[in-house]
Amino acid sequence: MTRKRIYEIAKEFEVTSKELISKLAEMGMPGLKAANSVSEEEYGLIVNLYREESTPQAAPPKAKAESVPAEKKEEERKEEREEGTRGIVRPPIVSVLGHIDHGKTTLLDTIRNSHVTAKEAGGITQGVAAYQAELDGQMITFIDTPGHKAFTGMRARGAKATDIAILVVAADDGIMEQTIEAIDHIKAAEIPMIVAINKIDKPNADIDRVMQDLTKHGLTPEAWGGETITVPISALKGENIDELLEMVLLVAEMENLRADPDGKLEAVIIESHLAKGRGPVATVIVKNGTLREKDIIVAGSTWGRVRAMTDDAGARVSEAGPGKAVEVLGLQDVPRVGTMIDVYKSQSEAKNAAAKQKELEAAPRRSRAKMSVEDLFREAMEADKLRLVLKAASTGALEAAKREIEGIGVEGIDVEFIHTGVGPISEGDVLLASSIAEDCLVVGFGVKADGKATKVAERDGVAILTYEVIYELLDEIERALKSMLAPEYEEERMGEAEVREVFKIPDGVVAGCYVTDGKIERKAKVRVLRGGDEVFVGDILSLHRFAENVREVQNGRECGIRIKDFNEVMPGDRLSVFTLKEIKR
Repeated sequence: MTRKRIYEIAKEFEVTSKELISKLAEMGMPGLKAANSVSEEEYGLIVNLYREESTPQAAPPKAKAESVPAEKKEEERKEEREEGTRGIVRPPIVSVLGHIDHGKTTLLDTIRNSHVTAKEAGGITQGVAAYQAELDGQMITFIDTPGHKAFTGMRARGAKATDIAILVVAADDGIMEQTIEAIDHIKAAEIPMIVAINKIDKPNADIDRVMQDLTKHGLTPEAWGGETITVPISALKGENIDELLEMVLLVAEMENLRADPDGKLEAVIIESHLAKGRGPVATVIVKNGTLREKDIIVAGSTWGRVRAMTDDAGARVSEAGPGKAVEVLGLQDVPRVGTMIDVYKSQSEAKNAAAKQKELEAAPRRSRAKMSVEDLFREAMEADKLRLVLKAASTGALEAAKREIEGIGVEGIDVEFIHTGVGPISEGDVLLASSIAEDCLVVGFGVKADGKATKVAERDGVAILTYEVIYELLDEIERALKSMLAPEYEEERMGEAEVREVFKIPDGVVAGCYVTDGKIERKAKVRVLRGGDEVFVGDILSLHRFAENVREVQNGRECGIRIKDFNEVMPGDRLSVFTLKEIKR
């Protein structure tokens, strides 16, 4: 018998992977993950333990995992709703990212051709930017959008369209510059990642090298004891595609993706354009609720009534539930990608909501380009963290800049590199910064921002800082970082006075003093010493020489001192007077 994975054993017991993992942990086998594989001996032990520990109703394992019919799935979903669980299980929404020639399109085409019927495949070519594939009666929605720029563009506008990301890495090339960008974009999205190691059919394919490279970017494969699921595939030959889809469904199961078809609509526009003879067309993915024909909807600054909807098979549909992707006709204007859709009861409400949003979009955003570097960094430091997207002209310059920035070492301030790369500052860099937070800065060393990046930065309020010399960059960052730290002070001794008599006045007391050393200034601070103990530290409220209010009194002279918030001064006390001088960081 070959090795079996935990999720396969869970299928045999007809339980979820999460339930089996939890049960095995209770039985003294902690730390297992759904994609972990076990030997024949370990499998036998699990079966025996499960039989002993499970309830009498638990089904014994079958010799072979069987697919569950769609009708049974629907019955289970109805039971879940009746039992009060939060909605029904919905199809996961998946984006495919990676380097430009590592096989993203081939993988999507292969899935489309092998897991969608021929009739449906013909409809998909009409241009819907998403489609659904099926594996053993379970659906997966794939977003067919180009690259991580579109992926992050949606998030930059507040839309979290994707549940799971597949990162495609070619086994013959390994991790490339765009692969690193995709990794950083996926990490920033904080969604699960599955790595598809593609082109394993190539003679020079080296899976181990890819896995080794993944570890350099914080992605340790599960096969090596880490958290990252990796699946070797050949998209061209269709090898291990089912296993990849199984992993997607497994991760979806662990994420417990659910939705309520009758709940509030959550839908996001993933593609939009103006079609001749059809008007504005938007591809929409529904994450919760149901979108229906004749619904009055608002998408950002535009609105309309849903005139018609077409699914990924090219068929006319009257409604779209959770996980479905549809083309929508009926909006007044072409909406921006990443815009969320809301349903309204009346046209007047929808018009007003769209008009308000249009006013907000038209209002000029606060320009950050004219702000000082210190102000920009101060904005970025509210959470004691400086977030940077760093670009440089060469690998050597990038490594040097990153090393020097990390070496500044300002106490209490963490520097987080959201993404680092070689080349001009691109639109994707700005979108990534925008999707993280408004305070994320884009910094270029020896490079400039291209035209699109500049426009997006101005639109989204992202600050771009560029430098030619590394020391300019470091000096600016260091000065800005230090300006955000709480100031540090050291005491500078000024003088000392002896309290010889105490005079009571209507609103407190005055200490009659003799200056024994240095001088006393009215704006100074004072420490009250009694014997060998310090009894109070505070500010001088007033300083008098006879009846005159004075600024300072020199050594060897008498004076009257009132201490702010302290009336317990006694004859014999010594008053040590000092000022606080800020220490230059």
